[in-house]
Amino acid sequence: MSPASRAALVFLAGLLAGANLLYFAALRGWVPGIAGRASTSLQSATPSPPAQPQPTGAPAADGTAEAPPEPGSAAWWRRRTASAPTPSQPATSSDSITPAPATPPVLAPPPAQVAGATLLIPVAGVDAKDLHDTFQDARGEGRVHDAIDIMAATGTPVHAVADGRIVRLFESERGGLTIYQFDTTDTWSYYYAHLDAYASGIREDMPVKRGQLIGHVGYSGNASPEAPHLHFAVHRLGPEREWWGGEAVNPYPLLTGRAATH
Repeated sequence: MSPASRAALVFLAGLLAGANLLYFAALRGWVPGIAGRASTSLQSATPSPPAQPQPTGAPAADGTAEAPPEPGSAAWWRRRTASAPTPSQPATSSDSITPAPATPPVLAPPPAQVAGATLLIPVAGVDAKDLHDTFQDARGEGRVHDAIDIMAATGTPVHAVADGRIVRLFESERGGLTIYQFDTTDTWSYYYAHLDAYASGIREDMPVKRGQLIGHVGYSGNASPEAPHLHFAVHRLGPEREWWGGEAVNPYPLLTGRAATH
């Protein structure tokens, strides 16, 4: 290397060393006027941490605001912890929504009773249109019938008109072989007369169901052999519950669902 080249390299090295020394002196504040600009340039080049919310200082005794605590100090952390939002509490059982009770299913109404009849026609094979209202018909000795006659052949089955119990099996001069039945509430008495025979097993104080066989049509008592029939009567019982007594009620509407004819 020539002497000129070495001299140039020494000169450049001296410039670089002098510049570094000057920059270091500016950072230390050894060169007035340059330190502030160098510090500002260094701070702008260095990324700053995210700003933390600073609590407002409490007013001092002289009315001026108290300086906020130094970030990172114990007082600073205490204030920051106190001002932190409180996490929401889970809802209690009382806050929970109670589901509405299920709507009960709507039940279909029971089918209407056919023609409003309440009693089973007691003689097998007889329809409502075959019945005649004989409740007010005159009888001997100034009596009225107080019953309905249901015409049928001798031996035709006779069935209980409603649930209840047999209270009396009786044979009389006028009614012949008869059955007295009470309903389940002992409010109504049903009277079956002129029977040819009782059904097998029928006895007093036995329960019977609507439609159960209890006897057979005949002409016993004062009925004519030429006109066998069932004499059927209904009575509203009094407080004494006398099987032979009570207030006579027209059976025709109860069997047919139709109004009485007279």
